[in-house]
Amino acid sequence: MTQIFALRTTANREDQVMDFIISRIQKGGIIIYSIIRPHGMRGYIFLEADSEQEANESFQGVPYARGLLHKPVEMSEIEPMLEQANVQMNIEKGDIVEIISGPFKRENAKVTRIDQDKEEVIVEILEAAVPIPITVKLDSVRVIRRDQGDGNA
Repeated sequence: MTQIFALRTTANREDQVMDFIISRIQKGGIIIYSIIRPHGMRGYIFLEADSEQEANESFQGVPYARGLLHKPVEMSEIEPMLEQANVQMNIEKGDIVEIISGPFKRENAKVTRIDQDKEEVIVEILEAAVPIPITVKLDSVRVIRRDQGDGNA
């Protein structure tokens, strides 16, 4: 029977830890059934595995992974944190957006790529001397102009 284990991580590094673990799983030898990163919960991800040993092996040598909590977590404890991922994709490549949070707040940028799986967009700041790609969360940008003419811009 599978169990759910809470893995402590460095705050705001949950996605990186998940990427490392997924990479290790794909290389083979480690059996993790699912990885859960509850939205809005910092410093923890959850691993579904057959045993604590399997869960421990999945993050050995992974940067920012701190360790498992001593006791498995019941599904009923994390169920309220889970939500159906249903993000509206109203952003398209080429759109001009305003960054509404983070260090580049109030800057205008052009969308160069969209990563739907991670709910991120890669943008380039319009007024930067050198175009540097910056990755921001979908909810950190607001479309202000659409290049593919809808006639209203």
